[in-house]
Amino acid sequence: MTRSSIIALVAISGALSACNVQSEESQESEVPSQVSQTAAVRYSGFSEPERVLYDSARDRYLVSSVNGETAAKDGNGFISVLSPDGSITELKWIEGGQAGVTLHAPKGLAIVSGVLYVADIDVVRKFDAATGKALGEIAVPGSTFLNGLTATGDGRLYLSDSGPPLGFLDGYGTEAVYVIEDDRVQLLAEGPLGRPTSLQPTQGGVIVASFGANEVFELDGQGNKGKVSQLPAGGLAGLVKHGPWLYATSWQASAIFRGKLGEPFEVAAGDLAAPSDLGYDSKRGRLLVPRFTEGTVDVLELQ
Repeated sequence: MTRSSIIALVAISGALSACNVQSEESQESEVPSQVSQTAAVRYSGFSEPERVLYDSARDRYLVSSVNGETAAKDGNGFISVLSPDGSITELKWIEGGQAGVTLHAPKGLAIVSGVLYVADIDVVRKFDAATGKALGEIAVPGSTFLNGLTATGDGRLYLSDSGPPLGFLDGYGTEAVYVIEDDRVQLLAEGPLGRPTSLQPTQGGVIVASFGANEVFELDGQGNKGKVSQLPAGGLAGLVKHGPWLYATSWQASAIFRGKLGEPFEVAAGDLAAPSDLGYDSKRGRLLVPRFTEGTVDVLELQ
């Protein structure tokens, strides 16, 4: 191959790469990222709603309600089913103390292969996602405040323990992130993680929001910390991904922040008291925001 041929090929390759970058940037810019400032739909009647999950297979929303103290084993937690049209299908579809169900303070929700997994203080409970029938539980030894739960495309679960300090000399409590595969629990990371709450899976790990700090950060498959974004405020309780954008709820700011991992975040929606672990309706382009102290779920449209 002649020198002129090599130079021509390099030029063509560079032009193609530039086109690909421009194409990716164009696709990212076309993803709706603005959040409506008023709720298109508001559901009410919950009791400390913690998490909303969009069940795409059944086109419905599932909501976990703590219904009492967040770490109390009082047996009265419940899970609701909502219709995207604005109606509540069943307020107490799964209820602690009914039909052989144990459910104390349910928080994180995820569905894998027709099984609904629910983070409940120190265990992950399993239910039939179609019927709500109890299917057992997965113990997480040493945990005290299981919170965020998310599923990967290949069926693994990531789980966070936001456990606060247990005593005067305990600097970080039981904070940890776990991986669950085939009902086996493995520790991914522990230590001072800023009280990890909500999680979003990546191709090789997980993105973590921290309630005790103002950080959103990435953990790789070995639990090593990667990209970090410092948000304008803390109390981060929810995290979802939409295209290139991450949306994080903040109790401290009463707001939803929007940004890209490793880059600055900005306020996307404000005046939201106690926004907890939000969900994302991928069919309609909606953020589903549980308001913990308000007992409501707000639907905010992406525009």
